[in-house]
Amino acid sequence: MRKILYLSLVSLLLLGCKEKKVADVSYVSPAPEFCEDSAYQYVAAQCAFGPRVMNSEAHDACGEYIAQTFKRLGAVVYDQYADAELYDGTPVKMRNIIASYNPEASERILVSGHWDSRQWADNDPDERNHVVPIDGANDGASSIAVMLEMARQLHLQNDSNRVKVGIDFICWDAEDSGESGASNENSWCLGSQYWSGIRHIDGYTARYGINLDMVGGHNTVFYREQFSMAYAPSIVDKVWAAANRIGYGKYFSYEDDGGAITDDHLQVNRGGIPCIDVIGSDTESGGFPATWHTVNDNVKNISKQTLKAVGQTMLEVIWTETTGD
Repeated sequence: MRKILYLSLVSLLLLGCKEKKVADVSYVSPAPEFCEDSAYQYVAAQCAFGPRVMNSEAHDACGEYIAQTFKRLGAVVYDQYADAELYDGTPVKMRNIIASYNPEASERILVSGHWDSRQWADNDPDERNHVVPIDGANDGASSIAVMLEMARQLHLQNDSNRVKVGIDFICWDAEDSGESGASNENSWCLGSQYWSGIRHIDGYTARYGINLDMVGGHNTVFYREQFSMAYAPSIVDKVWAAANRIGYGKYFSYEDDGGAITDDHLQVNRGGIPCIDVIGSDTESGGFPATWHTVNDNVKNISKQTLKAVGQTMLEVIWTETTGD
């Protein structure tokens, strides 16, 4: 996970005013109930393999777990393997995992997040930990956990309550092995960089994408990220409206706006699909969560309530999406 870049020309990118939204207490959502306990177990299962750093046994074993879990939940799974090179010249074996529902549908929504974890805790207050790999419970595993629980709900749907569009969950690899600092943006997000040029299916496209990142931390709020507002403001509006409509306005805030963040959504946008970033910030500092790139990014610091807020919002978005509009 890269650092936030707060731009000086904020006003050029913000395409809406700050306003409070109140949940509609009379509204009845068509979406199923997102189970935060199930999502939490998906976080724990990933972290049980150990840090999912590139070229490690834990990384490869967890990737297989993710792919097999999606298959068990009824998805058509595509594996996209590729060779890449880290900023320091280290060769790595990447695996993007794509899980598709309603594969026959021509109109599709992309939901994504990265599944690898960072090889060093280089933001830890104890410098001795700067060479220690992290579990990445929030920074990586939380996003995959939300998608797996969404997939479980899709698997349980019946004909009377079936999602009308195709859903593709993309688990990006090699997102979090970039060079510290802002000098080398392209050292991050290697899996999505590869996919943006070579899709898992020739000619693949989607109506829009939503990238999830650090969606399970305590004291978390989601601000409207600046690149998202520049590339896909209508999708930001759609997601934030959905969250506020069902009572999660304290998580999806209109009060402040976030920075411009180098994340996987940038590669999706550059590949021609409008995509936003739902990325967690600390409620007090406004920056990344306190556990970011530290040894404390572990299961003990995962909030079921945050998982619920994000997961239920994502289900609301896809269950209210219709075809042909």
